[in-house]
Amino acid sequence: MQALIEVILPVFLVLGFGYLARWKLGFSDDAVQGLMKFAQNFAVPVLLFRALSTLELGENFAWNLLASFYTGAILGFFAGLFGARYLFKRPWTDSVAIGFATLFSNSVLLGLPIMERAYGSDALGPNYAIIAIHAPVCYLIGVTAMEIVRTGGGGILAPVKGVAKSMARNPLVIGIALGIATNLSGLTLPGPARDAVDLVARAALPAALFGLGGVLVAYKPEGDMRVVAWIVLVSLVLHPAVTWVMGTLTGLSDAQFRSAVLTASMAPGVNAFLFANMYGVSKRVNATGVLAATASSILTIWLWLHVLP
Repeated sequence: MQALIEVILPVFLVLGFGYLARWKLGFSDDAVQGLMKFAQNFAVPVLLFRALSTLELGENFAWNLLASFYTGAILGFFAGLFGARYLFKRPWTDSVAIGFATLFSNSVLLGLPIMERAYGSDALGPNYAIIAIHAPVCYLIGVTAMEIVRTGGGGILAPVKGVAKSMARNPLVIGIALGIATNLSGLTLPGPARDAVDLVARAALPAALFGLGGVLVAYKPEGDMRVVAWIVLVSLVLHPAVTWVMGTLTGLSDAQFRSAVLTASMAPGVNAFLFANMYGVSKRVNATGVLAATASSILTIWLWLHVLP
């Protein structure tokens, strides 16, 4: 219970305050969008740049860490895909979008603040290693699968190239790439620049959490609730459970194990809805899945924290 009160509730209270501000306190859609643009396009990329520019890359980019997390993520994708198709009789295109929801954990906006409050900022190294390739891996899987079911595999190269170009322009990816490049080059920022980066980075997660709460107001609980329940189950239970098993089999250290399992236990990120919206399929289910899983994760994250070493 202490973990629920001291670690999880402060994070979700900030998120809930953002939800309440948009819903009842006059915080407009434009204000929400402006805050999220600041967080996602500027503050969070600066946070990732700062972290990766000083991260011990050889120590944190461990094959067994990435294998443990992404085995769980990929099995989660196929569970979402085939569950939607064969259990709930959804079209293949809907099923891929639902699979993307069970693939894409909210590793940054929820994963980082929960992990930091639970184990301290020094424990975040493995999280940043996971985050560094998260969006490219997930979008590569999602777009490839969607183009296969839409075209039978023909003409798949152009959409994948389009996603690659989009990723190259993504501020989060740019922040990650610049951070790794700075790290490898051995360069260090001058004192005033480093202090400025720290100031912006400290604003990233509170602003992003508050803004995420405002964004979730637009996600109305509607659609096939059986499929939504499946998204919640796969995202919050199956993915971290598979990561747990893989982490045990591959001999992760306690620090790596905690980062991998806790990141895997996060609810789907808003990218689950953005992906569905991009293809015009399963938008209601994915939006509701993000909302329902985020609310449910208050309990499931507490349970995972309770059993983690």
